[in-house]
Amino acid sequence: MTPGATTLPSYAGRSVFVTGHTGFKGSWLALVLARLGARVSGYALPAATTPSLFEAAGIQSCLRYHDLADVRDAVALAAAMSRAEPELVIHLAAQPLVRASYRDPADTWSTNVMGTVHLLEAVRACPSVRAVIVVTTDKCYDNKEWAWGYRESDPLGGHDPYSASKAGAELVAASYRRSFLAERGVLLATARAGNVIGGGDWSEDRLIPDAARATAAGEALQIRHPGATRPWQHVLEALHGYLILGARLLDVEEDFGTAFNFGPEPRDNQPVASVLAQLQQHWPELRWECPPAQPGHALHEARNLYLDSALARTMLGWQTRWTLEEALAQTARWYRAVLQEPGAARAVTEQQIEQYCA
Repeated sequence: MTPGATTLPSYAGRSVFVTGHTGFKGSWLALVLARLGARVSGYALPAATTPSLFEAAGIQSCLRYHDLADVRDAVALAAAMSRAEPELVIHLAAQPLVRASYRDPADTWSTNVMGTVHLLEAVRACPSVRAVIVVTTDKCYDNKEWAWGYRESDPLGGHDPYSASKAGAELVAASYRRSFLAERGVLLATARAGNVIGGGDWSEDRLIPDAARATAAGEALQIRHPGATRPWQHVLEALHGYLILGARLLDVEEDFGTAFNFGPEPRDNQPVASVLAQLQQHWPELRWECPPAQPGHALHEARNLYLDSALARTMLGWQTRWTLEEALAQTARWYRAVLQEPGAARAVTEQQIEQYCA
C-alpha cells in the first residue's frame, strides 16, 4: 500500500447531487459520501446491469433523494436538482462503453454531450450550487499512442464515438465555465480518471466484469488485445481525487476550476495480459485465452494510453494509496466473496472503503 499525502475530506452536512448514482462508480461514490457525512441525492436511469452494485448493496438506503430519469430530460433534471438544493454537483451519468458507442453512436453523443448541457443548464437555474465536477475519461485525449502520459493541456479528441463524445463534454464544460458560471462564482472542474476496477462492476465489454462472468460460469475469459496497455486503478483512487477536488472547490479561495487527471503511478500502466496474470494470483479459478481475430469484425481500440497526474499531485495534494497489486487483490476478494454470498455486497464494499480510508 502506498499512503497518500491527504486524508479524505469531511462532507458533514453538505448537500451533494450525484448523477449516475446507480452505476458502478456512482454506487461506490454514494457510499463514500455517506460515510463522510454528506446528504446525498442521486439522479440516474435504473441500474443498467443485472446484477448491479446499486441493488446488491442497497445503495438507495443512504440517499436523501433518489430520482430515476434521463439526463437528457432537462425538465426532470432541473426539478430534481432544485429540490435537492446541492452545494456540489458531481456529474457521472454517461453512456460509458466504447463498443456500445459503435453500436449506437447517436445515443452516446446525445447522452454524453447534451446530457452535460442539460446538467449545466440545471446548475445555472439552481442558486444553491457553488461547485460542479464533470467526470469525463482518460480517453478524451487525441490519442497518438505515445509512450508517455497525456497532460491536461494536450489536445482533446477521440476515434470512437464514446471517446470523442467525452472530449465534447470537456468542451461543453469549458464553454459553460467561461460563458455563464464564472460570473456567478460557481467553480467548475473536469476530472479524467484512468481505467477503474473494483468490485461490483458488471458492465459489458470490460475486463474485470467479463472475467467475473466467465469464472462464475466455469469458462475461460476471451480477450481481444492482451498487449493493450491502460492506466489501471481501483475505483476508490478516482473517487478520492474527485472528493479532494470537490472540497477544494468549495472551501479554498483559489480557483481550482480546471481539468485534472487522476491516473495511477507509471508502474501501474500495464498490459491486459499482465493484469490478468496478477489477478489470477488472487483468483486461482480465473482462466483466459486469446482467440484469433476475425477479419472484418475488429473495431478500433487504443493500444497505449497513459495519464500524467502531476497537476493533481501538485495543486490538490492527491496521491494514489493502493498499488495495482493491492487494487487487484481487493477486486478479486470482492468478487469471490459476493459470488459465494450475494447478500454480502454491502458489507464487503463498506469494509474495503474502511480499509482504504484507514
